[in-house]
Amino acid sequence: MGNRGAPRHAKSSIVVEPCRATGAHVCAPKFLEWGIRVTYTSEFNLKFIIDNLALIAVAVISGGMLLWTSFSRGGGSGGVTAAEAVRLMNREKGVMIDVCEPGEHAAGHCTGSRNIPVGELEKRAAELPKNKQLPVLLMCQSGARASRAAATLRKLGYERALPVSGGLRAWRDAGLPVEKG
Repeated sequence: MGNRGAPRHAKSSIVVEPCRATGAHVCAPKFLEWGIRVTYTSEFNLKFIIDNLALIAVAVISGGMLLWTSFSRGGGSGGVTAAEAVRLMNREKGVMIDVCEPGEHAAGHCTGSRNIPVGELEKRAAELPKNKQLPVLLMCQSGARASRAAATLRKLGYERALPVSGGLRAWRDAGLPVEKG
């Protein structure tokens, strides 16, 4: 059948033969009738994967880490940067809520924020803006509690409840004002 020592596939109707010009393996049956030439290079691909396994593993792990950080921020909304939070407060009359505990709030918080701890949001809903269409920006020390608070406020009907990504740390890093007391 003209095999010439090339490996055979499980199906007897497909014969894999080496190409005379390149040495790569070529599937011959129906594909050639249709004008399609399919090269079979599994030996090369397998050797490439084995030789570069460490690089492939690093690429897969780093890609996974990027996806993990993207999806782990506040239920898919991702939050806003400190600069975007300032823009929302200035142009759209957004309200900043500090969801830290009172002791943390006294140690330092962004200027003009109200303190409502994350555990008391539902009880103290009367202190939240009456207009549920306004942006409600939520901040804590790192952004984790703010993401949980944003999910709670969305359940209460605040469609534009947004955590500030990075929390107070990112706010300070951006050089924005922080007050104590």
